[in-house]
Amino acid sequence: MHVLNLGILAHVDAGKTSLTERLLHSAGIIDEIGSVDAGSTRTDTLALERRRGITIKSAVVSFPVDDVTVNLIDTPGHPDFIAEVERVLGVLDGAVLVVSAVEGVQAQTRILMRTLRRLRIPTLVFVNKTDRRGAREQGVLTELTERLAVPAVPMGTVTALGTREAAFRPGPVREDVLTEHDDDLLAAYVDGTLTPRRVRAALVAQTGRALVHPVYFGSAATGAGVPELIAGIKELLPAAAGDPEAPLSASVFKVERGPAGEKIAYARLFSGTLRTRDRVPYARTEGRVTAISVFDHGTDVRQESVRAGRIARLWGLTGVRIGDSIGAPREDPGHFFAPPTLETVVVPGPDADRRSLHLALTQLAEQDPLIGLRHDEVRQETSVSLYGEVQKEVVQATLAEDYGLQVTFRETTPLCVERPAGTGAAAEFIKKGANPFLATVGLRVEPAPPGTGVTFGLEVELGAMPYAFFKAVEDTVRTTLGQGLHGWQVTDCAVTMTHSGYWPRQSHAHQGFDKSMSSTGHDFRGLTPLVLVEALRRAGTQVYEPMHRFRLRAPADTLGGLLPVLASLGAVPQTTEPRGDGCVLEGTVPAARVHGLEQRIPGLTRGEGEWESAFGHYAPVVRGTVPERARTDHNPLNRKEYLLRVAGRTGG
Repeated sequence: MHVLNLGILAHVDAGKTSLTERLLHSAGIIDEIGSVDAGSTRTDTLALERRRGITIKSAVVSFPVDDVTVNLIDTPGHPDFIAEVERVLGVLDGAVLVVSAVEGVQAQTRILMRTLRRLRIPTLVFVNKTDRRGAREQGVLTELTERLAVPAVPMGTVTALGTREAAFRPGPVREDVLTEHDDDLLAAYVDGTLTPRRVRAALVAQTGRALVHPVYFGSAATGAGVPELIAGIKELLPAAAGDPEAPLSASVFKVERGPAGEKIAYARLFSGTLRTRDRVPYARTEGRVTAISVFDHGTDVRQESVRAGRIARLWGLTGVRIGDSIGAPREDPGHFFAPPTLETVVVPGPDADRRSLHLALTQLAEQDPLIGLRHDEVRQETSVSLYGEVQKEVVQATLAEDYGLQVTFRETTPLCVERPAGTGAAAEFIKKGANPFLATVGLRVEPAPPGTGVTFGLEVELGAMPYAFFKAVEDTVRTTLGQGLHGWQVTDCAVTMTHSGYWPRQSHAHQGFDKSMSSTGHDFRGLTPLVLVEALRRAGTQVYEPMHRFRLRAPADTLGGLLPVLASLGAVPQTTEPRGDGCVLEGTVPAARVHGLEQRIPGLTRGEGEWESAFGHYAPVVRGTVPERARTDHNPLNRKEYLLRVAGRTGG
């Protein structure tokens, strides 16, 4: 039996979870279609998901289509939970992108389709809600081709659009879209020798290569168009590939806790076969798989083994984290979406135990790697990085319901970064000046192009001292750059080691090892932060704040009231385009102002404004005072304080 790992993606409220329910019902997996409003859907299993009516965690459920087993992964639609979507994309064979026939292409639709195209994931489009008043057919097709800039292939037309009787009528495939990607097909089209069978074969091939995207219309509520979509899933999307006899290679895309607190890893096998009691390498360690279950006919079934192409739940890997490779490591694709740009401090309630809170937050971050935790031992505070206010509310509710911890949050602030403003260098030498460490370290810091992160290089010979000391310096450089001169992460810089030196292992008259005469890794880890921050001081750093790209569609006669408000909140419109009786503004706005703007747009546009925004870039902070972030390290900016904490002395 073939396997297809299929993702369902959409902008929030496009009907993604409802379509999942309809697919399961059509396949005979469920007898009754669940309701998002009633909280009775199969894939929204969390109490919080059922209460709020949104998908928060990705969920896997399986159903058969003839001889194909479809592992369907329902993903969140709200942008605050984009990290859940990101993890799923790396394990998909194909996708269905759901678009509302009423709202059309929305902010998240554009982000998701751009990513699917970039990753070349074969994707079908299902235009949902054709039974709703205001549903559009040609308008949505135009938005797909113009706003998404994708080669859309309509698979039919809609009758009785906008009524409960709306139905999908399959029609002939448009050859002109397919001929753009196939010269032989174009020649046959011109000669008049193109046959329907050849057109269909070209459609299958080009969809499988993500060159074109077939578009189906229908309604998850009434079932219109769903049988045709299911047929398209089977015919047009490629089955999972993978050699079960090859070396084991799998990727973990989800981690959850079982009833007893045990870790359960969701993994996609790309090659090989995994068996219960196998000892497997992962994340620089090893573990024994104690149990395996696979998804089949709407449930998960315990099995002794799982083969390439399948998705499995694995028990026994106690240290596993999302993104880990099991067996042969896979190439890290990096992040598909921007990291969180907001941060807030979690404030425990009067009865909340701080240690229990830290453990709970650690477990939440374990299930969502893009939630960054930052613990301040001095102030006994924990900060968490987030995508938005809805995610903050979900974290608060999860802590209350799952862990019995009542918390509040301080005001959400933007997560800034620092970049070197120039070049700076510093060095300290063994037994010279006030250096209390048996190490010589020299470092130069230089700016690097945006997006390059941190690079580390050597201007000294690799054999000049033991490799472990070089590794200690590099690791400490990367850790120290987590907090720059203003407390923000330093990025887009090149750090070069310019000086090195150590005292080799020595002893007195063949007695035991004498630490006072011999360098250790502790010396290099202790000295490096002092040298690095001095180099940063000499280079200087500039603080950059996250900026969002925005697109605002509003009635033309509301611009007079809109523009001053946008300007007062730091938004900079860059283009203004007339669109019917309205206009579309595109520009940039500080991430810190987005939530406030979203709340004011309806009042400023008589409820007719359509706002969408997404992270765009970092820009230098030019308004007001430079934002500072409290340090959580040993503060190498204060040499005396640092040495007291690290070396137990002030130097000399």
